[in-house]
Amino acid sequence: MNYYEIALSGLNLKPLTYESKFDIEIFSAVSVKVKNRICNGFVIKSVEKPKFKTSAILEILPQKLTQIQIKLAEFISRYYTCEIGVCLGLFEPYHEISNMNYSFIKSPELSQKQQNALEFIKQNSVSLLFGDTGSGKSEVYISLIKEVLNENKQALLLMPEISLTPQMQTRLESYFGSSVGIWHSKITPKNKKILLERFFRGEIKLIAGARSALFLPFWNLGLIVVDEEHDDSYKNSSEPYYNARDLSVYLASFGDIRVVLGSATPSVSSFFKFKHFRLKGTFFDSKKEFIYDNFSTALSNLIIENIDKTLKMEKQAVIFLPTRANFKFLTCISCFNSIKCPFCSVSMSLHKKTGSLKCHYCGFSTAIPNSCPKCGSDMLEANKIGTSELVLSLEKAFPNAQIAKFDKDEITTQNKLTTLLKNFNNKKIDILVGTQMLSKGHDYHNVDLAVIMGLDEHLEYADFRAREKTLALAMQVAGRAARVGEGRVIIQTNKSEFFQEYLEDYDKFLEDELESRNPLYPPFVRLLRIVIEDKNEQNALKFEKDILSNLKDISNLEIIGHGKALIEFIALKYRRSILLRSDSHIPLLKAAKIARNYGAHADIDPVNFN
Repeated sequence: MNYYEIALSGLNLKPLTYESKFDIEIFSAVSVKVKNRICNGFVIKSVEKPKFKTSAILEILPQKLTQIQIKLAEFISRYYTCEIGVCLGLFEPYHEISNMNYSFIKSPELSQKQQNALEFIKQNSVSLLFGDTGSGKSEVYISLIKEVLNENKQALLLMPEISLTPQMQTRLESYFGSSVGIWHSKITPKNKKILLERFFRGEIKLIAGARSALFLPFWNLGLIVVDEEHDDSYKNSSEPYYNARDLSVYLASFGDIRVVLGSATPSVSSFFKFKHFRLKGTFFDSKKEFIYDNFSTALSNLIIENIDKTLKMEKQAVIFLPTRANFKFLTCISCFNSIKCPFCSVSMSLHKKTGSLKCHYCGFSTAIPNSCPKCGSDMLEANKIGTSELVLSLEKAFPNAQIAKFDKDEITTQNKLTTLLKNFNNKKIDILVGTQMLSKGHDYHNVDLAVIMGLDEHLEYADFRAREKTLALAMQVAGRAARVGEGRVIIQTNKSEFFQEYLEDYDKFLEDELESRNPLYPPFVRLLRIVIEDKNEQNALKFEKDILSNLKDISNLEIIGHGKALIEFIALKYRRSILLRSDSHIPLLKAAKIARNYGAHADIDPVNFN
């Protein structure tokens, strides 16, 4: 009889031991019984006969993992300190694979600068393509992909969100035809199955999609392009807290996979760590005028006048807001308290369309109250404008204009996204109002005005990267204006000095930001954030104290701070956090393992400090 440790796919459980009369290869897929459930898992180790009674493996399944998937799963488990079963749940296994040879002839015409960028990238296993908006990064990507596919290898183009997919899909298919596959969370199970079957047959050589595309069963991967590498959506917000950009860089260490990180606003850490090629300028005849408006977050006369000017020229405008609800908070004028979620310590967002207040952390929703729950006053005021309210104001100011919303409340399916972008590019929409989805790399060729509201709120976040994230966001939104010809960008801010200094000189910002972070913040050190959650406040406090006590034994580890989390109550659980710093990842991994012994979350290289 043989005995094996089985990691249960997608479950946060330690591996369990089962028996089988068959010799089973490591990382073979099997089905086993756990209590009264049948679960799938993977064999991770052959072990001696245990002292306790074991159950039999029910079935050896045909699914397999590629070597890339196995190495990646092991690394995620090791570096992000989580159970291997949780990691394996990320991956799409395969049955049988075959190969087909294709030859691709069509490629974009490259300028000398782009050709130089291409040669630079080919000399490095990991490189950063730091290219201004409109400088031609996509043409370099496509040329690289063509070379890799013609070597009969596979390529992966990662994008931060599915909002990048429709335009990129059309462009990629114009060069690579049916050998392109698109992968993201909105694809139906049926279409995923069809895509995987074509992928296994070797018909699809290029996968383009969101971070989950990294976990497909590539067996001959030659290139990974991480577009908009600065984007936080590459970081998984739940366990395992992996970063798809960083995992891509790890894969480059295998030697035969080249990785390209691309951005007009590269992250400070990538700029510091990797060799970069600077692709300056734009291939379009484009000039931008930056206008600063110190009005509060609302439609000012300056904004209205500029929108009117745009519409009279039969051009289009895009308006960015940091929040998608009607207003961020409902506040009582009598007691000055905002209406908070009863299960979390956060204010609820007003959604006028549904007549409700909604918590964007736990999902709780309730009808808009007539009076303040705390003092009973009916003097409730909503004082932060959002997309829905802004659309209403714009409709009053411009009754003949076609106005549309572009946020996650409005764009719930891939078809809605494709339809909206098509209508906007066909000039059926005059003004597009949206949140961060607006900044995600879409080409709007008739836009000559971009309005950015509410950025000061981003600058005030309790995050050492607040300046970096805010400036990148401003530049990404500004990049939607004047792809061709002259354009205006209005930034509503009381901190115009910051934007004036850096908006047209991101290179200087990167150098200054590196100087200001040295030696206390990444990329010069690494961080670990521990979050303790418990329904009992005293238990959470006790776990925090116990963890802190155990951390004292770890050398080369600094406790930056600890106490109540910024959002101290979510989904009926009290939250406390500990932030740790070290110049090595080893002490942080030791600390993470201690934290997990108490059931706490441990997020290495965090991007969220709420």
